[in-house]
Amino acid sequence: MAVSLSEPARLAIVTRLRAAGCVYAEDEARLLIGEARTPADLAAMVDRRAAGQPLEVIVGWAGFCGLRIAVDPGVFVPRRRTEFLVRQAVALPLPLPLPAPGLPVVVDLCCGSGAIGAAVAAALGPVELYAADLDPLAVACARRNLAGWGGLVYQGDLFEPLPAALLGRVGLLAANVPYIPTGEIGLLPAEARIHEPRVALDGGADGLDLVRRVAEAAPLWLAPGGHLLIETSERQAPATAGAFAEAGLTARAASCEELGATVVIGTRPASPNDPRAA
Repeated sequence: MAVSLSEPARLAIVTRLRAAGCVYAEDEARLLIGEARTPADLAAMVDRRAAGQPLEVIVGWAGFCGLRIAVDPGVFVPRRRTEFLVRQAVALPLPLPLPAPGLPVVVDLCCGSGAIGAAVAAALGPVELYAADLDPLAVACARRNLAGWGGLVYQGDLFEPLPAALLGRVGLLAANVPYIPTGEIGLLPAEARIHEPRVALDGGADGLDLVRRVAEAAPLWLAPGGHLLIETSERQAPATAGAFAEAGLTARAASCEELGATVVIGTRPASPNDPRAA
């Protein structure tokens, strides 16, 4: 239940958040007031936000594709721009799983909170859902978010912890890998730079270290006709598509100006006679 405040008290919170650099101070104040259980709780939440902590961590959740995704301290906060990746993913024809009948196989790699996996499962209906992340905090958070979808979450480096039984069976592989160049980490907003794990942000010298590793291994895991989707920047999209092509995937880029999002989509070619081809 929201804390009851006088209008001057509410405006004081808005003013403090705005002074702290919160662009959407009115909306943030409304959310904090709505989530606080007591006035003391609200005061502590406002203090944390004014100190630069991510709003989603303070309230414990992030809105993503119409879902409420739990976000724990130290876990990468799902970005609204990544909703574009989900839109692209769920619009793709998925290869038929073998042995038939079976559910589409979806993998959320570098899953963080598991937001992409949850959103894809919510949009597609029943799927065979897997996720993996290197960070144990992210894995624990993703397990909570994906439990309702029957998702299995593994801890480890990229594909390494996934069951070998998934080789050649994955219809949809979403990999929201870090793609910020190392030298540009210092330019990020403080709430990301200070409060989110560097491993979820730093993509190496040109930002594409993890992109290349995922692209190189993806054909081993994708079913014929299966798809790999990676979020990247507009500047990096040609090199990302080149890494896909070098791995044997057909590649194309899609962008959304409204969200400032760019996604590269790669597909493992399928023989016309392959029964799994969509």
